[in-house]
Amino acid sequence: MKPYVFITRKLPDEAVERLRAKYDVKMWEKEDVGVPRSLLLEEAERADALLTMLSDQIDEELLSVGTRLKVVANLAVGYDNVNVEAATKRGVAICNTPDVLTDATADLTFALLMATARRIVEGAEFIKAGQWKSWSPLLLAGHDIHHKTIGIVGMGSIGSAVAKRATGFEMEILYHNRSRKSDVEKELGATYCSFEQLIERSDFVVCLTPLTEETKNLFTRDVFRRMKKSAIFINASRGPVVNEEDLYAALMDGDIAAAGLDVFAKEPIDQTHPLLTLSNVVAIPHIGSATVETRLNMIHLCLDNIDAILSGQAPKTLVNNEWNK
Repeated sequence: MKPYVFITRKLPDEAVERLRAKYDVKMWEKEDVGVPRSLLLEEAERADALLTMLSDQIDEELLSVGTRLKVVANLAVGYDNVNVEAATKRGVAICNTPDVLTDATADLTFALLMATARRIVEGAEFIKAGQWKSWSPLLLAGHDIHHKTIGIVGMGSIGSAVAKRATGFEMEILYHNRSRKSDVEKELGATYCSFEQLIERSDFVVCLTPLTEETKNLFTRDVFRRMKKSAIFINASRGPVVNEEDLYAALMDGDIAAAGLDVFAKEPIDQTHPLLTLSNVVAIPHIGSATVETRLNMIHLCLDNIDAILSGQAPKTLVNNEWNK
């Protein structure tokens, strides 16, 4: 029997076709609706490989029933939806999609920063609503980006790419990371500083840190109060690094000027989310890597990793380096 591969979201048939020649492949039929948990558990029981999304919880329960599982390829650079330790103990390889989405996510992050600072979305809605009746000196006046200070929390590959884009605006670049990045400091003129120094000095605080126990609820009311009142907060990492109630209160009370958000604590959100009631919030639906080219590259990388593991080869992007075949 051919090894069995289950894909938890509908992907382009032409991308998946190359797996079908070698493996028995089944794909969840919907692109915009996640696979039900009960069905995912059923499929995990018989699957040799899973291609999963961030919304799929690959936890102890699933891994315990997935006795045939050899690999889980997660269609994201992050893998906080996966219990990596439990997978490693069971000999399951966990793979992700780093690097191929770096530039697309950096583009989106900087676009979100610009849209928030210059009130682009607010301006578009203003004119659509027929409110543009005359010119005035401070009509929808936003904040300069050029020559300001950007503070990047999490200087991984995406953070470095955002910093590179900031150089084009002649920004002062501060960063905080678990370890110093001498290459970024040398090439881009970035300055390492403590988290406290970063939030106090930055005009734009950009969160790009992975979600860990240490970074969960990193941004609280106390942190927002210590920022400049003119500061703009951008989150393109993971929603749970921010206490959303505290962010809402900070925006309401003028602790900070505005926020641009691509991620939320629980996704998807709907139109009743409190942060969506604020005109100084730009909210988008977790589309950091959402370009056609990048998403196809991510899909192909997942398929390459699955094919490699099932063929007895080394995967391209292994998360759990302790994994043994």
